[in-house]
Amino acid sequence: MTSQQAGSGTGSTGSTGVPDSSGGDSVTPADDTGAAVSTGTAAVPAAAGGTASPSTTTGALTTDAGYRPAGDFSLDVERRSVTNAVQSWFIRLRSGEPGALPSILGLVVLAAIFSQVSDRFLSRNNIGNLPGQGAYIAIIAMGLVFVLLLGEIDLSAGTTGGVCAGFAAQAIFSNGLDKGTSGVLYWSLIVGMLAMVALGAYLRSITGPIVVALGVVDALTGVDKNVLGALFLAIAIGCAIGIFVGWLVAAVGIPSFIVTLALFLAFQGVLLFALKSQPIGINSYPFWYGLAHNNISPFWSWVFTISLVLGYFAFTLVKSLGAQAKGLAADTLQLVVVRAGVLAVVGLVITYLANQNRNTNAYKLIEGLPWAAAVPITLMIVCTLALTKTTWGRHLFATGGNEEAARRAGIDVRHIKVTAFTVNSGFAALGGIFLASNTGGAQLDLGAGNILLFAVAAAVIGGTSLFGGRGKPRDAILGALVIVMIPNGIGLKPNLGVQHQEVITGLVLLIAASVDALSRRRSVRSR
Repeated sequence: MTSQQAGSGTGSTGSTGVPDSSGGDSVTPADDTGAAVSTGTAAVPAAAGGTASPSTTTGALTTDAGYRPAGDFSLDVERRSVTNAVQSWFIRLRSGEPGALPSILGLVVLAAIFSQVSDRFLSRNNIGNLPGQGAYIAIIAMGLVFVLLLGEIDLSAGTTGGVCAGFAAQAIFSNGLDKGTSGVLYWSLIVGMLAMVALGAYLRSITGPIVVALGVVDALTGVDKNVLGALFLAIAIGCAIGIFVGWLVAAVGIPSFIVTLALFLAFQGVLLFALKSQPIGINSYPFWYGLAHNNISPFWSWVFTISLVLGYFAFTLVKSLGAQAKGLAADTLQLVVVRAGVLAVVGLVITYLANQNRNTNAYKLIEGLPWAAAVPITLMIVCTLALTKTTWGRHLFATGGNEEAARRAGIDVRHIKVTAFTVNSGFAALGGIFLASNTGGAQLDLGAGNILLFAVAAAVIGGTSLFGGRGKPRDAILGALVIVMIPNGIGLKPNLGVQHQEVITGLVLLIAASVDALSRRRSVRSR
């Protein structure tokens, strides 16, 4: 048996204690029988069966390999195998973190149901139409993920996209926005964007103000009369709106629900001003129209998929080898290869099927991955890297998890909120561009109605929490697939009215929100 020396903070095993690196308490080295290993506040019995003794040792560690000073992380050398990864997933699932499982199960169930409703549902032609029908939902929802991670909401995301796309359509149609809108509206827009550049810089934002400033140059130099220039102007207007919303929420202190509800109503009127109460078609602009309707060629579809797979494999391999070289926990080579292999199989199968002619008419070939799938997937990768591999992303998660703790830790919460809303509105503008492409033009109610509800539902169904602190960009794509499958499947059965779509979508959202609330409660209990 070992004993503790009262008042000295030194564990005794019949040998002399070794002082720790801080010059304070001493640490008992393990003897030849492995009697004890001290790890801070209590000695841990060694594998040889020695008994544990209490110890007041802090900041140092001894093992059979010898003494380790405080701050030595060389024991953090876990190698995660395939078995470990599977076990960790089940542990997270039992602790209330289902991840993407509910949305994947929803996709499987809906596919099984609608395949019974119509044998055309799982046809290549119908599956190939899904990205074009749901890309705008995925993109708007992806922007909302950044706001939802903070526990905030943006009710104006749909109408923001609509008004931005409306300005872009007017700019192209009128050979420049200055010629297509009244002088008051045009110069109010320019002055407002310049003000947001200054405000964004004051709030320590960088990328947002730069994009808005380039948008001002775009409009003043007449570049907006071209399709690409007009679409960039739309995104710049979206970023300016995001800076404004972020300032009202983070600096002024108005709840995001109130701010965005007001803008949801106001932007519907602004859209009418931008379009002069006349819808503008975009079918005659191939690039814009093709975003939701055209496909990548089969060759470049293979290049896209193979690049994604090889990029993922190289990234995870370098990450694993780097961690191992530093003596940190890392995935084994086996796990890296298995993950990349699964991604390769899924990607290559989807690309092979997409490269088959899926047109039911012989007069035209429809083959290749849809642009409406490639663009959201690319954005998802970029957003994932921004959230997980940058300081800004880690600060965003920290702020969403506990805003006060983040503030006390030195994080500029105001800056984080402003940039999150800027990203959100920029994505809303891009989503509005895809929405106009899908519908064939900028209608007078573009972005209104259920667009925002579908986007929020997509993020939540995919796994993003409404309570903040939990979510991934991939959630937006998975949730959008669930949302778009419902009207698509119902539309294949003419005797099923639109009321079925509304009821089913509402029930799916309710189930997703319930899963989120119950899993969060279980997660709290398991801590």
